[in-house]
Amino acid sequence: MKQPFERVVSVHGATVLRVCRAVVGPVDADDAWSETFLAALRSYPDLPSDANVEAWLVTIAHRKAIDIVRRAARHALPVADVPDRQVAAQGRDLDLWSALAALPTKQRQVVAYHHLGGLPYGDVAALVGGTAAAARRAASDGVATLRRTYPAIDQEES
Repeated sequence: MKQPFERVVSVHGATVLRVCRAVVGPVDADDAWSETFLAALRSYPDLPSDANVEAWLVTIAHRKAIDIVRRAARHALPVADVPDRQVAAQGRDLDLWSALAALPTKQRQVVAYHHLGGLPYGDVAALVGGTAAAARRAASDGVATLRRTYPAIDQEES
């Protein structure tokens, strides 16, 4: 028997918010969180009772957050004064975003679901396919690649 949707929100809301913040930052995270649970509410009646609700919500959250990032990239940002030259983006580390985007799809997904979403490797494996050991290996390979291609990670951990 499925839990009432209100209970699903209270149990998994913090995890969904962490995923949203990781993808879109703190400013747009609330919007991504809301869009996640609106979409989930519409689909919840059709969700099988034995489904992994947390993994399902993390997947929706990730997709909704990516939608917000894409929407923001298509819109101009209003500014008080137009700068004479291009200004570096603030609030996001674009080198890290580039390093993450360069990872193979499975590694990127596993790193996001496990390290940002907090899902155990078994749940990650159910989302991306394969075994928990394969998900663990993909995460390890992804983090190793990030350490090589994004030097700021080693500086932050020191």
